[in-house]
Amino acid sequence: MRPAHAATAAHGATAATAVMVMAAVAAAAAALLSAGCGFHLQGHTPLPAVMQTPYVEAPDRQSDFIQSLRHALLSNGAQLVRDKSKASAVVSIVRDNVTRRTLTVSATNQPNEYEVTYAVTFEVSAGGKELLAAQELSATRTYSFQEQLLLAKGHEEDILRQDMARDLADMVVRRLSSL
Repeated sequence: MRPAHAATAAHGATAATAVMVMAAVAAAAAALLSAGCGFHLQGHTPLPAVMQTPYVEAPDRQSDFIQSLRHALLSNGAQLVRDKSKASAVVSIVRDNVTRRTLTVSATNQPNEYEVTYAVTFEVSAGGKELLAAQELSATRTYSFQEQLLLAKGHEEDILRQDMARDLADMVVRRLSSL
């Protein structure tokens, strides 16, 4: 009875090894397929050579969008230059603004809900040649408002604005990656 038990144990070990090998092969195949189709982790978009040393030109260099765009470019391998003449490309921010409008009001004419829209327009050039014509992007978010929670709701709007700026910066980087 002992030899049958040993044979069963050996068969179980062989089956487990086969399953592990098959899992490794499947993981390798999935990695190859995802790399071959152009898949990249979110937030990491390979930039073309022309975007390796860009200059970002903007009227407000401290806006949420500009800060997010700089961070996104750096995260994707670009080396931002401070001198426009040394840049491989110039990303010009034509418009960068946030608007807020009241969506609903209460019976006492107090705002209940706001809509915040972040809109940017940008264009890209290199060596006096236009690489990307003016592109307009926007993001919109809504949030409820209660006067009793004025400070918290103001903070919520700031967080929404920063989130929209990050989303727009990621969209710009994806467009830049296609140059």
